[in-house]
Amino acid sequence: MQILKDGGHRLFEEDEETTRYVADLLRDLRARGVDAVREYSRKFDEWAPADFELSEAEIQEAIGKCDPQVLADTGFCQGNVRAFAEAQLETLLPLETEIRPGVVLGHRHIPVSCVGSYVPGGRYPMFGSAQMSIIPAKVAGVDTVVGCTPPIKGRGYFPATINAMRQAGADRIFVLGGVQAFAMMAYGMGVVPPADMLCGAGNRFVAEAKRQLFGQCGLDLLAGPTEIAVIADNTADPSLVASDLLGQAEHDPNSGQILVCLSEAFGCQALGEIERQLEVLPTREIAGVSWRDNGRVVVADDPDEAIALSDDWAPEHLELHVANVDYYHDRLRNYGSLFIGEETTVAYGDKAIGTNHILPTSRSARYTGGVWVGKFLKTVTYQKMTPEASVEVGKVTARQCETERMLAHAITCDVRVARYGGTD
Repeated sequence: MQILKDGGHRLFEEDEETTRYVADLLRDLRARGVDAVREYSRKFDEWAPADFELSEAEIQEAIGKCDPQVLADTGFCQGNVRAFAEAQLETLLPLETEIRPGVVLGHRHIPVSCVGSYVPGGRYPMFGSAQMSIIPAKVAGVDTVVGCTPPIKGRGYFPATINAMRQAGADRIFVLGGVQAFAMMAYGMGVVPPADMLCGAGNRFVAEAKRQLFGQCGLDLLAGPTEIAVIADNTADPSLVASDLLGQAEHDPNSGQILVCLSEAFGCQALGEIERQLEVLPTREIAGVSWRDNGRVVVADDPDEAIALSDDWAPEHLELHVANVDYYHDRLRNYGSLFIGEETTVAYGDKAIGTNHILPTSRSARYTGGVWVGKFLKTVTYQKMTPEASVEVGKVTARQCETERMLAHAITCDVRVARYGGTD
């Protein structure tokens, strides 16, 4: 391996100061409820309307402010997300099997009852995020999805976000941001049903609030700054690779970008292309800092080393710009979502193609995938037995319990053996 550019690949790290600050906020929000929500919304977002929840008339007013093309394009994107979620759901079948005579085991997939979905704002009004948590939840059968999105400071909502939340299927929509939004969704506060799961990304305070609320409710993911890795051989187009790396760099100054190439010549070409494109990139003030501080270019000795490097980094997004895509596809193990061939790009997955963009970061793709319809389902098991099977299993279980000295457990077995006619 040869390193042509070595930028840091920043991982999500716990910040003790942020941890303490968010803990104090959550404690106060839980104690004082809506009064504290209003106070913090006024303080942080200059936003304290009579009601944070939008009425049906206000939702329709927001939709009416959207350009017809925005409405149509949002419908296109959400149609793809919904179709893929429905196809995923079809693979999740109930199970019932008789593992031995008279012993029937099974499982069912049961949706959670209430999901709190946070659609981020901040630097960019990422209304496309609405479909990524709301649609899979509704396809899974979740009864109530409560959607929150932060206000444009002091001014209210972004109309395209409200439209996206409604089209996706949100049952209730609140213009409310930050830790206070997550606290309201998690605790309910007499306003909404307490969420069984929380979904959505945000700044470090939001990420920390989710971490601390885990256990009170479930989470989609704990996400850090976004990441992209590209594996490119000498058949790739260096200008296309450069544009895809910068496409992720514009997210945030802490975004991570990694190029793994198979020759020094290609790596140098890509580096040159990135510098040329940065000169005219409209978001270069962010993307340039991100690439300078976090961009990395390495030359792998062969495809297997390229695969090993990528699997070690376990990137959120991984693009393949290679001739033999099947070789890599068959062997790669650790990534959030894979973009195969130059015809697709991370932006497609983020916005329109139908796969989910809520994905694992900070190497968590080593042990989890991203949000999908199954995230909102509990797979629960059951068992039933004939009397004869209860006798057979009961004798074995009683002996196991006695060996473990759990005698009350053993008695529950012994009484069934006796009841159903078993003899020693």
